[in-house]
Amino acid sequence: MLLSEERAFRAIMESYSEYLLKIAYLYVKDWQIAEDIVQDVFLTYYQKFEQFEERSSLKTYLVRITINKCKDYLKSWKYRKLSLTNYFFGTKKDASPLIELEERLHIADAVLNLPIHLREVIIHYYYEELSVLEVAAVLSLSDNTVKTRLRRARQLLKKELTYEEWEVLSHE
Repeated sequence: MLLSEERAFRAIMESYSEYLLKIAYLYVKDWQIAEDIVQDVFLTYYQKFEQFEERSSLKTYLVRITINKCKDYLKSWKYRKLSLTNYFFGTKKDASPLIELEERLHIADAVLNLPIHLREVIIHYYYEELSVLEVAAVLSLSDNTVKTRLRRARQLLKKELTYEEWEVLSHE
């Protein structure tokens, strides 16, 4: 790799790592695993950056890789084994103030408890502020599927949230 390519790669990592980390966390709900996934995303990009065809933005491309790696992790035996272990033996609480703050936010908890296919559209639509068409492109879905999933997710969230919390999400 040339020095200019290495600098460009470092700039890409600096530009997108925090954003991708947030997306990965919203899928896997564990900061350590999210960090591992993001490192793997950049490793994959580094190994295959010549294959990037620029049909979409680099950000969209990296988000797509991140989502795929998160879904692969959630399907893996490693994740299922960890989930069962945590279920039977409990989990160690992370002392990070940022994580404690996020855990106290009822809206975030409600969103994170949604099934993954509903959670991802809510995250992209509300938190990343993508349009329905952009969400459809990122997730490789039709716009009608995105609209249906948004409606179903809103219905579930409305049951979980107080009136005031729901008002935050219901205004588009």
